[in-house]
Amino acid sequence: MHGPAWVGWLLVLLCAAAGAYCLSRARTGPAAQRGEARGEGLMALGMAAMAWPVAPSSWSPWLFTAVFGAAGLWALARRHLHHAVGALAMAYMALAMVVPPQQPGHTGQMSHMGQMSQGGGTGAMVHTVPGGVPLLTGLLLVYFTGYVLAAGVRLVPTAGAGAGEAPAGGPVAVAGTGVLRACRVAMGIGMLAMLLAL
Repeated sequence: MHGPAWVGWLLVLLCAAAGAYCLSRARTGPAAQRGEARGEGLMALGMAAMAWPVAPSSWSPWLFTAVFGAAGLWALARRHLHHAVGALAMAYMALAMVVPPQQPGHTGQMSHMGQMSQGGGTGAMVHTVPGGVPLLTGLLLVYFTGYVLAAGVRLVPTAGAGAGEAPAGGPVAVAGTGVLRACRVAMGIGMLAMLLAL
């Protein structure tokens, strides 16, 4: 990822915490939620690894691409559309890591970052360009923005939810489901931050 290191560390903490909670729910949560929680947890830990703000080795983008690409195809085969989109978006971002973030500018072009070579100011200017395909990045930003908004709305308790409508499992199960949904929102926000940092 391109961007400030502190953003990377925040993403690492956010995704690692969400992943750890999802994996704990995969062991102790209701049987109907365990498979989904396991998938969410592994995706979150993969996001934390990819957001790690340390210069990656030359082979790591290809490893991320292979792992997330396989995970996306597996989710697609199981008709888990959101998981497939998330995993394939991660594979896309891993490929974008291979693209250099800077290009030489034209003579006399000012850098958006205000960077010039020291001396007489006559050296080559550089400007930061986004990695990846702008149209595809934009579509993914629209998708995950919509997902975060929709998932966030589902976190708000409905006014018609009375005491007699409590689902099986009791308050503990309801609270666990709410935290799991909050983790999904956090992961969606993390995905947006990573896409913006391309």
